[in-house]
Formats: sequence, structure tokens, C-alpha cells
Amino acid sequence: MDKGKKFRRDLWALLHPYWTSEERRSAWLLLIANIVLTLGMVYMSVLFNEWYNAFYNSLQDKAKAVFFQQIGRFCVLATIYIVIGVYRIYLNQMLQIRWRRWLTDRYLRDWLAERTYYRMQLKGDGTDNPDQRIAEDFRLFVDETLSLGLGLLNAAVTLGSFVGILWIISGPLDVPIGGTTYVIYGYMVWVAVVYAIVGTWLTHKIGKPLIPLNFNQQKYEADFRFNLVRFRENSEGVALYHGEEDELRGFRSRFASVVDNWWAIMKRQKLLTFFTIGYSQAAVVFPFVVGAPRYFSGAIQLGGLIQISNAFGQVQGALSWFIDAYTTFASWRATVERLTGFRTAIVTAEEESRAGVGPVVVPEATIASLVLHNLKLGLPMGRVLLSGVNAELKAGERVIVRGPSGSGKSTLFRAIAGIWPFGSGEVKLPQKFRSLFLPQRPYFPIGTLRQAVSYPAAPEAFSDAQLRNALVLTGLGHLADRLDEQQNWGQQLSGGEQQRVAIARALLHKPAWLFLDEATSALDEPSQTHVYELLTKNLKGAAIISIAHRSALADFHGKLWELKPDREGTMKFIVSSEAVLA
Repeated sequence: MDKGKKFRRDLWALLHPYWTSEERRSAWLLLIANIVLTLGMVYMSVLFNEWYNAFYNSLQDKAKAVFFQQIGRFCVLATIYIVIGVYRIYLNQMLQIRWRRWLTDRYLRDWLAERTYYRMQLKGDGTDNPDQRIAEDFRLFVDETLSLGLGLLNAAVTLGSFVGILWIISGPLDVPIGGTTYVIYGYMVWVAVVYAIVGTWLTHKIGKPLIPLNFNQQKYEADFRFNLVRFRENSEGVALYHGEEDELRGFRSRFASVVDNWWAIMKRQKLLTFFTIGYSQAAVVFPFVVGAPRYFSGAIQLGGLIQISNAFGQVQGALSWFIDAYTTFASWRATVERLTGFRTAIVTAEEESRAGVGPVVVPEATIASLVLHNLKLGLPMGRVLLSGVNAELKAGERVIVRGPSGSGKSTLFRAIAGIWPFGSGEVKLPQKFRSLFLPQRPYFPIGTLRQAVSYPAAPEAFSDAQLRNALVLTGLGHLADRLDEQQNWGQQLSGGEQQRVAIARALLHKPAWLFLDEATSALDEPSQTHVYELLTKNLKGAAIISIAHRSALADFHGKLWELKPDREGTMKFIVSSEAVLA
């Protein structure tokens, strides 16, 4: 597909949803108001142009009464102009934030729905730094789209308004060539057109490389910021490894990309600025030079010359809008390309989810068991990790999963959770599959301890007494009075304490199916035994599936799911009975 056509199609896909959404009425009203105010600014410019003629003629004629009359008229025009200008900015900002809010909410929902964010991360296709795309790129897209759109409208209306004025007041120009005199009517209009066309073409030639450079700059900035955030979140691990020098090398390397690309932008921007500033400065004196013969011949007065200069400036400015907006356009084009890449990745992940790419998770109303049927799991690069998985786990049963590191135990849990998109087969779930998955490293939202312990439920889902009791039971009684304290609890708590919080979540949520992926590995054996005794006592009737290496945990489970490699290196799934564990 032609690149231009593809860009227009992708741009339309970004633009039109908001203007046909549930907010379309207020959106169109605000847009129309902005358009009306933009037209009002152009009309005021026309009135000012007329004022220039009368004002400067009064100075030339030394007409004192007319001079003060024009001063009064200017005050009225200036007041109206200020009011229109203020409300144009105010309503433009209102439209910006409403549009950005709608886009942010929609893409956050699409990104989070059906674990699309996880599929995108696994695929790694056009999805670098989604945080930047949502937080920064949508702001730039809305701001620059309105700026360019309304700027283009202003330029078009200004051109239409002033080209007639310039045509009339510039009059004819006699050009003698070879003994014949040619008359060019409205010659200042043609001069402005040629001046602008040449300037626009040169600007595009000089500034075109800024589009990919701006695209790369946004990417490099986001990569650098992401690595700083990642370092902050893993500062303890870096400190234990004494990895500061390696981190510094990584930071310098990523920032070097920022600096190198910025230098390239600077050099290209310097060339573009040399031209655009020179072009603008020449436009100040150019109409006086071209209009001077008619002034010195007495065909027009000083006011007419000033009016010609102003009208020429308006026409030339309108025709040269692309020159002034080129830097913004380059940034906008890069932003659109990043957002369309993000949107395409979301749509692709959604289509794969709807098409059932990967193991199919099927709720079955007629069963009360978890059934794995012909399950085969692969890796993103295509290698088969685990195959031939057939098993049934009844409600209330307890099973321990064992196998070598990297054999696919955690991936098996991901497939059961419905988030692993690589492989085939079926996972049949009971209709009411109330499950909770506890990974080795629990997730902690930034906020209060109440939020951390209640997660993923809302903080108000449990009473203070329930929360305190869960903390006490899991050996975290010293935190019971800190429920409303704001902290980055993922960094404040030790690995063992984090796992205890995860167990407290299980006690609060009371799932019917509990999956523990090395969820007690940071605890000593007596504490681990205590945790499993807690779960057995408080989650009666719940099925518990544990990935664990410690043999002592076999006492809390009645079945063994074992992963063993065959001759080809593919893991085979073996179900053992209680007798094997004994």
C-alpha cells in the first residue's frame, strides 16, 4: 500500500472515533466555537488592515481630529480582539483536555482488556514504551492536531480575505519589455504567491529529515526514562550485586543515543531556522520595496503603502503557513506514526484473542473440574516447551507441580490463566472459576498498605478487622496499624514479607482455585509449613496447585504433576497419584 494512503488511513482511525463517540455533541460544539473564533480573529485582522490606511493617512495629512478618532477606534478593535483571542485559547484548551481524556480512557481500557497489554509485551511488536504513548503521545497528538488544523483553517481564510484586498490596493504594474509595456494586474498577489511557493518548497527540502529524527528522539527519550524507572524499582538488587558501574554504562549508552539524535536534530533545525528566519525577515521589507514605485509616483499615500505591506504580509503568511508549521508538522507526523503503531499492536492482540490464537480457555457449565486437554505450549520464538498435557483436577484437590528450571511450570499456570498466546489445546474451566494466582514475586500497587493487601479488590472491599486479622495470621502483625500509610510497599517490604502479604490476599479473597508459583520460596521451612497449614485450614474445599521444589510441601498435596524432558528435549507431562508421593 502507498505510504501516503496508509498514513491517511491510520490517521483517520485515530481521529474519527472521538468525533462519533458519546461526547460528539460537546466535541463538535467546542470545535465549531473554535472555528468561529478563528474566523473572528481573521475578520479583526481585516478591520485592522483598513485601520492602518486611515491611521497612517491621518499622520501624513497631519489631521489631528482624525488621528484621535482612529486611536479611539483602535482601542475598540483591540478590546474585541483581546476577548476573542482569550476565549479562543480557553475553548481550545477545553477541547484538548476533553479529547485527550477520552482517548486516554479508551486506549487504557483497550490496552488492559483481555490482558492485551500482556500479549503485546510478549510479542514485542511496535509496543515499546506504552506508558509514553498513553501519557505523552496522546497529549502531543491532540495539541498538535488542533494547532495544525485550526492553523490551516486560519491560513486559508486569511488568504481568501486578504488576497482580494491586496489585488485591489496593489493596482496594476507596467512592465516594459523590448519596447512593449505589459500590465500585470494585482501584481503584489502574484509576487506573494511566487515568494511563498519558493519558500515552501525549500522548507520541505531542508526540513524533511526532521520527521524520522523526531520519531527516533521520542523513542530514545522513552527508553532512557524507562531504564531509570526500572533501576529505581530494582535498586536493592543492583546494590546487592554492586552493579552501579554496569548500570552507569547502560544509562550512558542509552543517553548517548538521545544526545546523538539530538545533535542531528540540532544541525537540521539550524539549517531550517537559518532559512525560515531569513525568509521571514525578507518578508518584512520586501512589500515596501515592491510597493515603493507606486508610492513615490504619488499613486498611493503612506497609508496605502502600509496597508499594502500588511496585506502582503497576511497573504504571504497564509501561503507560507506550511513553512512556519513545518517543525510542528514533523513532530506531529512522528507522534501519529508511534500512536498508529501502538493502535495496530492493540488491534492485532485483540484479533488474536478473539481468534483463539494459542491455548483455548473454555468455561464449561457441565463440569466441576479443571481439565487440560491436548495442551501444547511454545515460546515466542516458536520452540515447543511442553506437549502432551492431559489432566483433570477436581474441586478441592491439592496438586504439586515439579520439574527442572525452565521446563514450563510457570508457563503452564499462564496457560490456565488464559494469558499465554503460544501453543494449542484446551483448558476447560468450571463455570464459576474463582481463582487466584500468586507468583513468586507479588505485584504491589503504589498506595496504602490497605490497597496492597486488598489487591486486586478495591481497598474498601474488606473491613479493618479482616485486614488486620489476615496480617496477624501471616506473621505481619507489626504492620496491622499501618493500613492507611502511603508507601512503595514493593520496596519497603522484604521478599518474605511480600510473599506473606500475597498469602494474606488469599485468606481474604478465599478463592476456590489457588495457584502458587513458588509463592513461599522466600520463607524458611517452618514459616512455609505454617502458611500451608493456614491455607488448608482457612480455604477448606479450595483446590490448591503449587509449583515448589521443597519436598516438605508434598505432605500438603495429594497429587503430583511432573515435567520431565524426553530425548528431543521437549517436556513431557506426567500425572502421579498419591502413592507416588508417599
